[in-house]
Amino acid sequence: MKEGLYEQLINKLVRSKLNDLDRSEFYIKEAVIDKVEASNILSLYLCDVIRIALNFISGDGSIDKQIELSNKIIFLLRNELSKEEFNDDLIEIEAKILSAVFSKIDANFSDFDKYLNEITPYTRISQSELFTGNNAGISLESEIKKEILSSNKVYFLVSFIKWTGIRIFDKELKEFTERGGILKVITTSYMGATDLKAIEYLSSLRNTEIKVSYNTDNERLHAKAYLFYRNTGFHTGYIGSSNISRSALTSGLEWNLKITTKEISHVIDKFQKTFDTYWQDKEFELFDKNQHTEKLRTALKKERTFEKGNSFAFFDIKPFPFQEEILEKLDAERIIHNRFRNLIVAATGTGKTVISAFDYKRFKSQNVNARLLYIAHRKEILQQARASFQGILRDNNFGELWVDGIEPDKYDFVFASVQTLNNRIDLLKLSDSFYDYIIVDEVHHITAASYRPILSLFKPKILLGLTATPERMDGENILTDFCDAIAAEIRLPEALNRKLLCPFQYFGITDSIDLSNVEWKNGRYVPSELSKILEMR
Repeated sequence: MKEGLYEQLINKLVRSKLNDLDRSEFYIKEAVIDKVEASNILSLYLCDVIRIALNFISGDGSIDKQIELSNKIIFLLRNELSKEEFNDDLIEIEAKILSAVFSKIDANFSDFDKYLNEITPYTRISQSELFTGNNAGISLESEIKKEILSSNKVYFLVSFIKWTGIRIFDKELKEFTERGGILKVITTSYMGATDLKAIEYLSSLRNTEIKVSYNTDNERLHAKAYLFYRNTGFHTGYIGSSNISRSALTSGLEWNLKITTKEISHVIDKFQKTFDTYWQDKEFELFDKNQHTEKLRTALKKERTFEKGNSFAFFDIKPFPFQEEILEKLDAERIIHNRFRNLIVAATGTGKTVISAFDYKRFKSQNVNARLLYIAHRKEILQQARASFQGILRDNNFGELWVDGIEPDKYDFVFASVQTLNNRIDLLKLSDSFYDYIIVDEVHHITAASYRPILSLFKPKILLGLTATPERMDGENILTDFCDAIAAEIRLPEALNRKLLCPFQYFGITDSIDLSNVEWKNGRYVPSELSKILEMR
């Protein structure tokens, strides 16, 4: 016997092994079977014993022999309990499985076999399964489509719903609700992640009700679960990590466990009861498109604004592996090549600002009082950058804005607009070494006249440039400010190949306007001349 926990029914074999143990050297705990649990414990035990016994039967006619033995067990139960109803449980010799029963009267389809194949889940409705995403095996998306089509009632319990996710099931949900299927959805406004368009679409479906929780400060529904009821009693459910979004339902590394009434009915029962409890809770408000659209829109906007402007850091944030690679390359540039003016080229969406925040965090750990100047040309960029730094440094008071009339109390950690700095450059009473670490966002603008006085004034220990597009149309070379080298880069094709960004489509529009006589200056057409041509059309 191995040491550890057991929940094993003691049979003859287990008893003999226990008798071999010296009870002066081993603690052995035995408990009497509870009367309420006895039938469940014994039936599970017999299920294993019978399965093993049936597996011993092989060769020609094995199925007939297995059925014969199974029927003998049922006969034994009937005779021992004197219950004639056990006769109804006897298995037919033909050994067939009932797959469906459909009325042919007024049916919406003529090929029943084809229809059955279209609505039957690949993993069946009697066996549990684990879905692990990333295109490994059967996708959650394809399975849920079939679950919807074969159900009579469907319950969704998710923290948010994206339009890109719900449109995956557009055809199936319409068909399901049009034929009388009942759809109930519970979701929230948490983090503003839900798309209003998705909720409006769901509310337009027949036989559909949606309830929303707006109280995201105290009650944060984080469940992701789907329940499919069938009048036949073969219910199925999915519990895991996937909200209703395209990535979560298709290629994302999401884990979801499919459960069935035939295997673990008590979990399905608890699912239903918990869902019904939420549905009756006043915390979840019924959504009506004609009455509550503005309320939900306001709540979602408030959540998004809150998240962007306040990086309350309750946990450590770690860089993604590709971001860690870039950080290591930055270290190599400084330690091995002695280059401290570094340029990062990273496709939009890969987190250039986040990378710079992690890099500054490392630098600050070795230079406790390191002063920071973050430069950008737009207020929104500065606000988002400060929020990222606050989250990664776990300091909600870190940094001050210096833009659009907002003045910092101190200059130690400033997120400033290039326009403001350029206007104040002659009035600044700061030494050239005041800032230890300077970051220039959208650094492809660095050759512009507004940036040059700032770079001429300050001599930081580290200068970090961030951009997605280092190549300029006017031919100016921004590498001269960064030791003539790109320290680290991840371009758009690589980001797409590594599935860091979603694929995109673009379309060209035919334009018959003759631009041959329009003046070309500084790498672009002169805007005033373009306006004249457009006005003449």
